Amino acid sequence: MLKRILDDRQENLLKEERGCLGDLRVALARFDAPSEHQVTLERSIEQLDEFFLLVVIGEFNSGKSAFINALLGQAILREGVTPTTARVTVLRYGEADGREVVEEQLEVLTAPIDLLRDIHIVDTPGTNAVNREHERITADFVPRSDLVLFITSVDRPFTESERAFLERTRDWGKKIVVVLNKTDILDAALDVVEVQRFVAESAQHLLGLTPEIFPLSARLAMRAKQGNRDVWAASGFERLERYVQETLDEDGRIRLKLLNPLGVGLHLCGIYLAAARDRLAVLKKDFGMLEDVERQLALYEEDMEREFRLRLADLGKILVEMEGRGHHYFDDLMRLSRVVDLLNTARIQRGFERHVVADVPQQIERRVGQFIDWLVESDFRQWQAVRSHLANRQQEYRDRIVGHDEGSGFHYDREHLIDTVGRDVQRVVETYDRTREAQLIADGARGAVAAAAAVEAGAIGLGALVTILTTSLAVDVSGLLVASTLAVLGLFIMPARRRRAKRDMAEKVARMRERLEGVLRSQFETELSRSVARIREGIAPYGRFVRAERAALDASQRDFERLHLELERFKSRVDQL
Repeated sequence: MLKRILDDRQENLLKEERGCLGDLRVALARFDAPSEHQVTLERSIEQLDEFFLLVVIGEFNSGKSAFINALLGQAILREGVTPTTARVTVLRYGEADGREVVEEQLEVLTAPIDLLRDIHIVDTPGTNAVNREHERITADFVPRSDLVLFITSVDRPFTESERAFLERTRDWGKKIVVVLNKTDILDAALDVVEVQRFVAESAQHLLGLTPEIFPLSARLAMRAKQGNRDVWAASGFERLERYVQETLDEDGRIRLKLLNPLGVGLHLCGIYLAAARDRLAVLKKDFGMLEDVERQLALYEEDMEREFRLRLADLGKILVEMEGRGHHYFDDLMRLSRVVDLLNTARIQRGFERHVVADVPQQIERRVGQFIDWLVESDFRQWQAVRSHLANRQQEYRDRIVGHDEGSGFHYDREHLIDTVGRDVQRVVETYDRTREAQLIADGARGAVAAAAAVEAGAIGLGALVTILTTSLAVDVSGLLVASTLAVLGLFIMPARRRRAKRDMAEKVARMRERLEGVLRSQFETELSRSVARIREGIAPYGRFVRAERAALDASQRDFERLHLELERFKSRVDQL
């Protein structure tokens, strides 16, 4: 326990360390880190105010219990060739021997042994124990440990389960001491050296450093402490006890105590800095997907505009051809030889409608109908394109991302949102009523033409409205021709009247064309804007999520980078104590 034995420098360092670890705790909560990691950090911080914790790990039958008994000089723990440690056992100082089962997998033993006054020792079930709950609790104690004694046996050094557990222990930044137990079963000292070299090389490869290694026999050490001093030297235990006394003196315990939460903090910082970068990489792809949709919509608008101009030109061609027929009609009609015909208004009007107007209203209505079908079909195809793009993104997500960063809500929320947006788009596609959409556009066009022509639309179709416009043109032309006839007094007046009739008709046709094109242009722009807006609105929740997450992740990444650097600096300062 960190008592009031710290000097001013150590006190300031402890205060700063607590502040930094507190910031990390906030950063983990903000990142929505799994509760077990938040609890691990919390316990590690609390451990600063608790007794020094020495955790003993290793496979069952490696001699962990025998080693602890030898270290304490009393047979406190039961030993055997089967997994005798059924629970995680914490040994503490007490005025009398005692045992308390704290929970099903955890018990506390007390004994009046001086070593336990300042140190608590944790005996753990074997790393290869059948009961996986044992291993889970053992793993819970490792992050809280101030020093780890790793016990391995000379007859089975560095087994696969030991390697895996030791690797996880290393990740928490713990100081690890290796005890090579049962040296008494080997025939020669050379064999011990051989095994020790193997363990050192394995530890170097696994941990990136060579830890302190103590070859010894816990069985011989216990016999020596029980009275047979002849085997004390052969036990090799004296070197370990001297190391423990020197390392775990008051200054040593303080240094290791301060290092303990720093190792935990650095490990967690590394995990969540990598997680933040991973999530940002995922969001980068999401932004790419949203940009793809925006590019698709921009190209869609460009293609629609280009196609619309072609359709307007096609519509204009009908009116140009009508105007051409009108010119021929005037040339044929407005001659001195047909002055009598020119006086018959009804005949002129019928002739104009039959020879000039002809089927123009039907052609225009057909073209407008095709125009409406094209608008509806293009809108539908664009919805299908967005649906396909989302479906591809969903599949990529499921194939490559699900399972990463387990325990956080990021991937779940993101997958749920993509599914929701995808389902909304799918629903639009499946329920897309082309007939209703076409009717809405047709009604809009009809209403606009009626308003432009200043007539009551009522239930009149677009073709009927165009007929009204062209019929009024016929009436105007017949009136003009009759007026022209009454003014015919010579050979020079008739050509002038004919030119005027052509000019007036050209102006009226131009106004009609402008009116129709203006109506269709307005309807086209309205429908195109509505189509694009609906698609953008459909994927807007996805876009908002991506932007919000990137802002939060950028902040988290900066926090974890800053905290990782600060913890590294604290570690260097503690190492120099």
